[in-house]
Amino acid sequence: MALIVQKYGGTSVGSVERIQAVAQRVKRTREQGHEVVVVVSAMSGETDRLIGLARAIQPQPVPRELDVLIATGEQVTIALLAMALEAIGCPARSYTGSQVQIRTDSAHNKARIRDIDGARVGSDLEAGRVVVVAGFQGIDRAGNITTLGRGGSDTSAVAMAAALKADECQIYTDVDGVYTTDPRIEPRARKLDRITFEEMLEMASLGSKVLQIRAVEFAGKYRVPLRVLSSFRQGEGTLISFEEENVEDAKIAGIAFAKDEAKLTVLGVPDQPGIAYKILGPISEANVEVDMIVQNVGSDSATTDFTFTVHRNDYDTALGVLRDMAEQLSAREVSGDQKIVKLSLVGVGMRSHAGIASQMFEALAREGINIRMISTSEIKISVVIDEKYLELGVRALHESFGLAGKTIL
Repeated sequence: MALIVQKYGGTSVGSVERIQAVAQRVKRTREQGHEVVVVVSAMSGETDRLIGLARAIQPQPVPRELDVLIATGEQVTIALLAMALEAIGCPARSYTGSQVQIRTDSAHNKARIRDIDGARVGSDLEAGRVVVVAGFQGIDRAGNITTLGRGGSDTSAVAMAAALKADECQIYTDVDGVYTTDPRIEPRARKLDRITFEEMLEMASLGSKVLQIRAVEFAGKYRVPLRVLSSFRQGEGTLISFEEENVEDAKIAGIAFAKDEAKLTVLGVPDQPGIAYKILGPISEANVEVDMIVQNVGSDSATTDFTFTVHRNDYDTALGVLRDMAEQLSAREVSGDQKIVKLSLVGVGMRSHAGIASQMFEALAREGINIRMISTSEIKISVVIDEKYLELGVRALHESFGLAGKTIL
């Protein structure tokens, strides 16, 4: 008998019928002899509806009161799912985050989990019940309701699995696993049976939307085996674990991309110690996160060109900061480009295979795709290319590295 934590997102519990379907799936897991804890999100669209109500009254809602409001979305779901389980003869009990003592810091709307008291859940499991827990929420030291931000239910599930020392945490979503790339871009994308935590963490950070990066980080820290499955189709999904089996056989696990990138360049600044700080310090103070960075010495050896990328939402802010500083920096010019994307290869097999970068660059060159920036780490290579070449680039790399399976769309 294993202890399984199952998480169901908003789409999976988006209607009474879907909640009843989840109850049947949970019951089947119980009938296989397992103990089950279920973590659920609010019904699809409910959180946005509640935020809309808040903003209709107060354009910038008080964070504490907003948490009190939006936490009710999950409370509805847990009660309905517990009822659905009882209706099919499966004893169940529902709890809010505060009732099972999911303790967080006090950063309203984006709290982080500090610890969980699993005693109450453990008692119900021993009594033969399924425990249904509200994701996305917790309680701080002062007893205030807190929420974890978008995707927080994934993190709640992983944290619950860690606290209970569960055998596996199963994340049910609207896809049936992790694919070599987005099937909407490359119809021959192949579902992976297994992927390492390192690879999944890179994929999540580089634009893959299957799992929230915070949940993957939490699972990696506490060594919680994760499995991604579909709420609507049967299958084994994709197991995310620490085991690097068959790494020698697989150079690349997948291709990730980020569409929301923007590039900024400061041309002709003095090539002297501290210039990077002078440029990026004010950017950081403006609460803008920087991703890729490239610095090139100018042809006169006295100046340098400094280029970096930011999220597209931060482009105008960052560009404004740079233009305000241009004279102070003695810069010749400040320019920007929002029509770029980041394309990345990810795979632990890179450690034992030479020539990955050259193969990547050759595949892109064959399609006439120019590389604007390059960034590497031990298990990833990222390039910045023009936005219009995204789909062509993904397909070219997918073909070059032999990642294709059968057409799935």
